[in-house]
Amino acid sequence: MKKQNVLTTTEAMEYLRTTRVTILKMVHEGRLKANKVGREYRFLQDELDKYLRGETEEAKAASR
Repeated sequence: MKKQNVLTTTEAMEYLRTTRVTILKMVHEGRLKANKVGREYRFLQDELDKYLRGETEEAKAASR
């Protein structure tokens, strides 16, 4: 089984080169998948990569 990188909100911001507000907005709109751990979100890097490649339904809808 492949080990997946788990990113914090701050790491996801840096990875996507965007702001915290934008990341949280994308999560609340369902455009990015995230899991809440305590008071913070965690993101799988593979999911962020899929979003960047436009391979998620949310990314396809956002590009329309």
